[in-house]
Amino acid sequence: MDALSLLPSGQETGLQSRSRLVIVAAQRARQIMQGALPALPTKHAKPTTMALAEVLKNQVQFLTGKDARQAMKESKKQRERELERLTIARAVAEDAKEIKKDLSVIVDDSKPAEPGEED
Repeated sequence: MDALSLLPSGQETGLQSRSRLVIVAAQRARQIMQGALPALPTKHAKPTTMALAEVLKNQVQFLTGKDARQAMKESKKQRERELERLTIARAVAEDAKEIKKDLSVIVDDSKPAEPGEED
């Protein structure tokens, strides 16, 4: 059975091949597994089945060609910026923790009491 034949007649999804259908549905299934909410109410429990239903009902938008490559580059840059921000925040937190630890150490420079002497 051809999955593209399951589409309602007259509905254009932009899917020109089964390969694109599989790729788009797989990427959407990954999003659902990572916590994205389904776009449609469904009786299905498996993320792959939910994703395929969404794609076939034209509920998933996707990019192709130059637009897709540009979006991937922007996404990569955003992830790199976020990683850098988290790395800096972690380093600052570790430095602050170390400073607090150093400040909490009390140095006793007083002369130790000799045996027999009492206050």
